[in-house]
Amino acid sequence: MIGFQILQRRRAVDTATAERFKQLPVANVSDNMARMYSGGAHLRPMHNGKPMSGPAITVRCRPGDNLLVHKALEVASAGDVIVVDAGGDLTNAIIGEIMVAYAKKRGLAGIVINGAIRDSEEIGRGDFPVFAAGVTHRGPYKDGPGEINVTVSLNGMTIEPGDLIIGDSDGILCVPFDMTTEVYQHTVKKHADEGKTLAEIDADRYDPSWVDARLRSLGCPL
Repeated sequence: MIGFQILQRRRAVDTATAERFKQLPVANVSDNMARMYSGGAHLRPMHNGKPMSGPAITVRCRPGDNLLVHKALEVASAGDVIVVDAGGDLTNAIIGEIMVAYAKKRGLAGIVINGAIRDSEEIGRGDFPVFAAGVTHRGPYKDGPGEINVTVSLNGMTIEPGDLIIGDSDGILCVPFDMTTEVYQHTVKKHADEGKTLAEIDADRYDPSWVDARLRSLGCPL
């Protein structure tokens, strides 16, 4: 039944790929995806900033209702990231301390909520990755409907079950399943190049002449 269904995930990014991406800044990955993909700047880390990386278990739920999120905690495997499209509504919290504790106990890699959480102080002291759009003390309902392992969209960023979800202090990003190898290779080079630039700045060898060259190419008088 559309709107009330639990589907099987047909594919998922492997553990080794998820671990490799965990070593790279989300900003560098984003640069190598043409800066075109984002789950929205309001999806912020609610934990202590530990990086997150893992394949998505997707959930679409009615705003303010977390019945299918509870089921997703059972469906998910160790290393998975539960991604919840709750419509961005902040009226009722979708998860709190108890659900986070259970997710951590089951070995999940993180939770993303396009909606609100509660127990923010307790979650904030912990290292289990939780990204959300806001905080409210008002709890959720458990009536459904909802869907698990369907395509979801967080503020225009489409996520398929099994896609790679990464997050750090700058926010979250989805790397599509079929793009992980290419994006990783380009991001490793980007990260290394930025390391060289930082070393040049530290050694007083940084050359900013590219700025004027760029301005001239755009027709800006200097």
